[in-house]
Amino acid sequence: MLKETITKLEERALHPGKALASIKEECGKDAVGCFPIYTPEEIVYAGGFVPVGLWGGKTEIKRADQFLQGFCCSIMRANIELGMRGVYDQLKAILIPGLCDTLKCVIENWKTAVPQVPMIGLIYPQARWTRAAEAYLETELKRVRSELEQVTHTLITDKKVEEAFAVYEEYRAVMREFAEVAGDYPITIDAKRRHLLIKAGYFMDKKLYTAEMKKVIEGLRAMEKERFGGVKVITTGLIVEPAEILDLFRECDIAIAADDLAQESRQFRTPARKEGSVWEKMAGRIIDQRGCAFLAEQKKSRGQMLIDLVKEKEARAVVVCMMKFCDPEEFDYPVYKAQLEQAGIPVLYLELDQQIESFEQIRTRIQSFAEMLL
Repeated sequence: MLKETITKLEERALHPGKALASIKEECGKDAVGCFPIYTPEEIVYAGGFVPVGLWGGKTEIKRADQFLQGFCCSIMRANIELGMRGVYDQLKAILIPGLCDTLKCVIENWKTAVPQVPMIGLIYPQARWTRAAEAYLETELKRVRSELEQVTHTLITDKKVEEAFAVYEEYRAVMREFAEVAGDYPITIDAKRRHLLIKAGYFMDKKLYTAEMKKVIEGLRAMEKERFGGVKVITTGLIVEPAEILDLFRECDIAIAADDLAQESRQFRTPARKEGSVWEKMAGRIIDQRGCAFLAEQKKSRGQMLIDLVKEKEARAVVVCMMKFCDPEEFDYPVYKAQLEQAGIPVLYLELDQQIESFEQIRTRIQSFAEMLL
């Protein structure tokens, strides 16, 4: 049962195009695309749609150069490319948060590059520690609801948003539990499998996905905890892709004890506040998020968070998965690198690009790092 569930979810993550095509048949809903990093998926879900994550992918860039330079993030270049090819035409709309300079450009470029797919942009406040920021964010989320209603011809009531938020809070709680349990089974849930199981949630109705992940957790808890003779690490950054990189982790006996990745744990690690309206709770999750390069902080907490994770999970090192040309992550790196080094924690820096063709240099670096730690 556990193996079958894992295999089904891995297939979802490995073949997102096929997964997207099956959503309508599976749950009778249309899909709305959500760009990285934090989109208010609850609003999409409340409208009767399935939010799907658009995190780029390996593809030949031919047309996107008309709108994004070669020094822009490969995720955004891939998304523009796929949009221009018509891959996203089946989506009812696209949500794009302007959390970096490239995303801000994409919000405007999308209107011309992919005019057939309606786009809704949203801007999160950077000075999040003020009451004005919370009030602004609540207003911005309601504007997104209004625009989504207009482009999809649906009515999204507060009650529907509350029901959707409850579905997502259950999903986030289950995923926090999975992240905790997976650390005890580094062989069954190796680095690549862990990534794929989390990624599968971007291509499924969250209620159905949560039910599947509960089966995974139940199956794991029924097993004896696994002893692992390799190296346990903490990963940090935007994303660990292409997935072939995680094959190298497995090849070098490296397991992920926990992560601080934008595509993974940052999506569900921050619980909602207990009090307030659903809009206040949704805004509060963004306001309360810590240690993310895309959300400004007066006091940089990421370094200490990573140090605490290393100690808590008894990891040996931190692996930085740096997406090439990701300015927010690159600006953060020197700050937490210095803190990790001061704490005596080894750091492996991997510069990644979704369009990588050869992995030999990365293989050599990962092998050497693993041998140094063993």
